[in-house]
Amino acid sequence: MMYNAKESKLDISGRQFDYITFGSGAKPLVMIQGLNTRGIKGSALSLAYMYRVFAKDFKVYLFDRRPDVHDGIIVREMAADIAAAMDALEITNADVFGVSQGGMIAQYLAIDRPNLVCRLVLAVTLSKNNDTVMQVVNDWVEMVEKGDFKGLVADMAEKMYSEAYVKRYRLLMPLLTSLQKPKDSQRFIMLAKACLTCNTYEILDKIKCPTLVIGGKQDRVVTGAASEEIAEKLGCKIHMYENLGHAAYEEAKDFNQIVYDFLIDL
Repeated sequence: MMYNAKESKLDISGRQFDYITFGSGAKPLVMIQGLNTRGIKGSALSLAYMYRVFAKDFKVYLFDRRPDVHDGIIVREMAADIAAAMDALEITNADVFGVSQGGMIAQYLAIDRPNLVCRLVLAVTLSKNNDTVMQVVNDWVEMVEKGDFKGLVADMAEKMYSEAYVKRYRLLMPLLTSLQKPKDSQRFIMLAKACLTCNTYEILDKIKCPTLVIGGKQDRVVTGAASEEIAEKLGCKIHMYENLGHAAYEEAKDFNQIVYDFLIDL
């Protein structure tokens, strides 16, 4: 299989977690994705290809959210799930790379279980709520509750991607609506609401590992300022894309290379 990509299940306290592995390196890298509408099942090859720069030097792990998401779930619980999965697989001292909601989860993982995290990358994420993210998340929840999936996909594209990117792929929106329609609407709603439960700003000083923050100045989901305030609080490295927003991790051609260079910098 390309890049040794595999899909597996992990039993944790009776829950069957989907997870993906790829790469042939000795160093563990845990990647934590953001909020999405479909989960990671069936995505091993596409994700391995997207993040292929890490395949030679790392054994990469991606864990899906718990199967039994409940109303009121918070990102700190999701961090505990990642920690439990790492414990089950005997992963310690891993590099951790979190994007958006995954970055929120990664912060709590580094705070609550510092023994699990060697280096940390926090991309297009936040450490406390702001008016922008509250409006965006509440709008997405309302659209799903109304069954307006076309509106959801269009708004996600508008909020996440640059104007040039949206214009380039506008004709594909009907296809994206079909592909990105939430598989489970209630699950999506509960996970979306969880984005508003991140509140690490006052305890960020508990993160002691080397950290890189990456953000987009034009971020219309969590704001670019949210990335800047995390980096300022931690006193860590930061890379800001002037002309990109929340989907900088997809649009910026050098994004993965910047993360890779930070993680292998000895």
